[in-house]
Amino acid sequence: MNINLATAELTDVRDYILDLIVAHAYQEGDFTLSSGAKSSYYINCKKVSLMATGGLGLGRLFLDLLPENTAAVAGLTLGADPLVSAASVVSAYQHQPLPALILRKKPKGHGTKAYIEGPDLPAGAAITVLEDVVTTGQSALFAVEKLQEAGFVVNEILAIVDREQGGAELYQSQGLNFRPLFTISEVQAHSKKNN
Repeated sequence: MNINLATAELTDVRDYILDLIVAHAYQEGDFTLSSGAKSSYYINCKKVSLMATGGLGLGRLFLDLLPENTAAVAGLTLGADPLVSAASVVSAYQHQPLPALILRKKPKGHGTKAYIEGPDLPAGAAITVLEDVVTTGQSALFAVEKLQEAGFVVNEILAIVDREQGGAELYQSQGLNFRPLFTISEVQAHSKKNN
């Protein structure tokens, strides 16, 4: 698909990103996930989010879904790093600049020993957490907890792909809104259609 991702309709951008995911990020085989669970497929969205066109498309799609009161986007390193950066850069081009925050898995070992990197924001600021792939939901939940401990309000979690393995239910049980761009069922159906 040859489109101008900066100006294309979002439905076309979404289709383009789904094509990229199937072509570059989705694999079938025998895999062990970060949770330790075994899986017959693996999805590595960094292969898409770190492409120039993938980052631009994902930035536009995430920006479109952000709740109106969002003061910043944030996510847990490493999978969310390109996502929050892309959404932040695209927001500046759309004259609605939003800062990005990156959360460490462990506090910095020197200086301020901070978990959160990025510009200073006021307490109570509404933050949307971005995630690449949600399986059990633990990674984004860790980010939510650290943001809340820092005095922020998490208004939503957005992900590229929901593996439909309990993450959405975990977020719901915690009172957190969650929306993925795609479900794994949608990715797999698109993969079968294109093979």
